[in-house]
Amino acid sequence: MQDVLNFIDGRQTAAASGEWLEDVDPAIGSAYARIASSDARDVERAVAAAARAFPAWSSLPATDRSKLLRNLARLIERDLQPLARAESIDSGKPLSVARSVDIPRAVQNFDFFADAATQFSSEAHPTDEVALNYTLRRPLGAVACISPWNLPLYLMTWKIAPALAAGNTVVAKPSEVTPMTAHLLAGLCAEAGLPPGVLNVVHGLGPRAGAPLCAHREVRAISFTGSTRVGGEIAREAALGFKKVSLEMGGKNPTLIFADADLREAIPETVRAAFSNTGQICLCGSRILVEKSIYARVRDELVSRVSALRVGDPLDPATDQGALVSRQHFDKVIGCLAVAREEGGRILCGGGKASVPGRCADGFFVQPTLIEGLGPACRTNQEEIFGPVATLLPFESPEEAVKLANSTRYGLSASLWTRHLSRAHRVAAQLDAGIVWVNCWMLRDLRTPFGGVKESGVGREGGMDALRFFTEPKNVCVKL
Repeated sequence: MQDVLNFIDGRQTAAASGEWLEDVDPAIGSAYARIASSDARDVERAVAAAARAFPAWSSLPATDRSKLLRNLARLIERDLQPLARAESIDSGKPLSVARSVDIPRAVQNFDFFADAATQFSSEAHPTDEVALNYTLRRPLGAVACISPWNLPLYLMTWKIAPALAAGNTVVAKPSEVTPMTAHLLAGLCAEAGLPPGVLNVVHGLGPRAGAPLCAHREVRAISFTGSTRVGGEIAREAALGFKKVSLEMGGKNPTLIFADADLREAIPETVRAAFSNTGQICLCGSRILVEKSIYARVRDELVSRVSALRVGDPLDPATDQGALVSRQHFDKVIGCLAVAREEGGRILCGGGKASVPGRCADGFFVQPTLIEGLGPACRTNQEEIFGPVATLLPFESPEEAVKLANSTRYGLSASLWTRHLSRAHRVAAQLDAGIVWVNCWMLRDLRTPFGGVKESGVGREGGMDALRFFTEPKNVCVKL
C-alpha cells in the first residue's frame, strides 16, 4: 500500500503523530493507499520552512521564478499518463477526462503564470509636476492554498502557480479525499529546481491540519476552494488575524434555454454542463430553465441523451460517467434523490445507484438523473447536490427566467442560450453570477477574473487578479 507523505522543506515525511488515513479508490470502494494524518505540529514545521525560504525566493528575479515554474510544467507534461491514472483512481473520474482535461490544465496553469510573472506591471502617477507616485507590489510571505477534491491537481495548481509567481512561498493543503496527485507534484519539485521550503504540502483532515494552517500567525493569505460552510469558518478565522482571503465556494448554477436557441448545440452542451465530472464541478448547470414553448421538446431530447450516458469503470475508455468521490458523498447524493421524491419531483431518468459489474461492483456509482415538477423554492432547487442530478423548470418570459435563475443563495456561474443578441447582453447583465457563458459552457480564458457572488465566494482568481491577490500594494511618493 502506497504512502502519501507530507512535503516539508524539500523532504517527504510522515505526520508527526505517526497516524494515517485511508485513501479509498471510489470505483472499487476500498482503500489502496494511506495518507499522513497531520496536525498542528506538521503545520508549524511547514510554515516555518516557508517563512525561511521566503526572503531568497521573493528576491529572485521574476525571470528566474518563471523558468522554475516552467520546469515544473514540463515535468507534469512528461508525467501526464501516470498523473492522469493517479487522478482517476483517487477521484473516480474517467481516465479519459483526467488525461484530456485535468492534467493538461495543471500544465497550462504553471505555463500561464510563468509568463504572467514577467508581465506583472506597476503604475506611476505624476502629481501636478510636484511629485511622482508609483506603486510597488510586494509578495506577502507564506500563504496557504487549500484545494478541493473534485479537480485535485487542476485547482491546486490554479492557486499554487500565481502564489509562487508573485514571489510568495506556499503551504498547500489538498483534500484528504484526493491527495495523490498533490503528493506526486511534491515529488517533482526538487527535479524542477524549486528550493526547499518554497512549496510545502501538508495532508490530513480539515479540523486537524487545515484549521491550524488558517489560524497560523505567519500565514499572510488564504486561498480556498470548497464548501460554503467551510469557507465561512475560514473567513471568520482569517478576520481574527487580518489575513487576505479568497473564497471560491458552492454553486447552484442555472442554464437558461430560450426558444430561439440553436438546440442542436444547446442540448448536448446542457448535458455536458450538468453531468461533466459526474456533476462534481462547482460550475455545473444543475438547474435547467427552458422557455415553455419548447419545454417538451428539450425535455425529451435531454432525457434521451442523459439516459445514453455510460456509467462504468473509470479506467474504461468507453465510460462517460465514473464514480462519486467517496462513500460519504454517495450517501449524500442518494439522500438528495430521496428528498426530491418526497417533494413530489418526477424522476425522468436515473434516480438511484448505478450497478457496474466486475471490479467496480462495490463502487460509489449513481445514475445520471433528471427531475421535473419541482418549484424553485424546494430544497432540490435550492441546495447544492454536487452530483449527477439536474432539474428542469419551464419559464414564459425573460423576466421570469432571470427571477428563477437568481432565486438561490448562490451566484457562481450561469449559461444562457439564445440567438437574440440584445437579449443575451441584457439577461447576462441581470444574472447574479460571477461568470456568465452565452451559447457555450466552460469556455475559459485564463486572463479573466474568476469567482462568485452571494454565498458562492469572495474575491477573484485568475489572470492578474490572482497576482494582485497574492501581493500587497505600496505607494511611493517622490517629491520632484
